[in-house]
Amino acid sequence: MLSLILAAALLTDPVATAVTLPSQPAPLHGTLLTPEAPRAAAVILPGSGPTDRNGDSLQFGIVGGSYRRLAEGLAAQGIATVRIDKRGIGESAAAGLSEADLRFTHLSDDARGWAAEAARLTGQPCAWLIGHSEGALVALAAVRDGGNSVCGLVLLSGAGRPARVVLEEQLGPQLPEPMRTQAFHALAELEAGRTVADTPPALASLLRPSVQPYLISWLALDPAALIASYDGPVMIGQGSTDLQTTVTDARALAAADPEARLIIWDGVNHMLRVAPDDRAANVATYYDAGLPLAPGVVDDVAGFILEPR
Repeated sequence: MLSLILAAALLTDPVATAVTLPSQPAPLHGTLLTPEAPRAAAVILPGSGPTDRNGDSLQFGIVGGSYRRLAEGLAAQGIATVRIDKRGIGESAAAGLSEADLRFTHLSDDARGWAAEAARLTGQPCAWLIGHSEGALVALAAVRDGGNSVCGLVLLSGAGRPARVVLEEQLGPQLPEPMRTQAFHALAELEAGRTVADTPPALASLLRPSVQPYLISWLALDPAALIASYDGPVMIGQGSTDLQTTVTDARALAAADPEARLIIWDGVNHMLRVAPDDRAANVATYYDAGLPLAPGVVDDVAGFILEPR
């Protein structure tokens, strides 16, 4: 009897499959995790920087597989997911573009392509876009440009205000004058679509000429305006101890789309883990591979996706 039970359990385990999406200059890569008889499909869109399909940024020591854990939790509730290595990252490294050529539209176009592929692979009429951090803005931009294969959006730890506002908040306290004024002027020019020749050398990592075209394409996006123009179902999930985006961002998104479902997770940080307000202790969770996702995150996402409509 025990062997029969074990065999049945094995038969119902979700199946992980390597998947690719045609692209130039090379295909994009991801992992499809499919439960038996999936009830829905979703694509998990990663955050900024060298974040891979599992939610790790090994270059910075960020581990724990937040996206892998989310995919596994959703599979247990009948939701198939594709989690992806974005352009230039992981197995999609060969699809990377030079920073002078990369635009935000490349990321949003890729998201739409993955949604269509996830729906096709799972036999679903459409797929949800689950965007985390920068991935939330990618999801919003993807449906702005047409998203017939997208069922709706789940925005986790996403910005709710234009990037220039957030960057000025982050940079302002750190920069002495006149560097602060120079930086703010440069960001305003880039937001207006104009490149800037004279930028502080100390800010080359942010404002170097080769990355300015990408910044222009990113700074032009207003998350609140994007969500207001979208008429599909949206869930906004935000942790109260997030050090990178805030409850203010989540409420700004919700105010722009009163039909959206807003969920605030108390004591949850940017990595969707339980974390205190204390900055050092909060950041330490980024590097702890053993920490699970915070209670409620998977259930709230799955419940929203599977909600009858």
